[in-house]
Amino acid sequence: MPKMKTHSGTKKRIKVTGSGKLRHDGSGKRHNLEKKTSKMTRRMGKGGEIAAPDAPRIKRLLGI
Repeated sequence: MPKMKTHSGTKKRIKVTGSGKLRHDGSGKRHNLEKKTSKMTRRMGKGGEIAAPDAPRIKRLLGI
């Protein structure tokens, strides 16, 4: 039986906390930062927790 591989895109975007919860970074903070206000970029930087209904699917992608 072959080993299950982790999804490369998912492992770059989602981190697992010590308690096993999944966290993601905010979006929109990669480019065009000069035209965005400081207030907007600070707000974009905040990530969040993955919603409970989505967690099992993402854990399967990560191989957890």
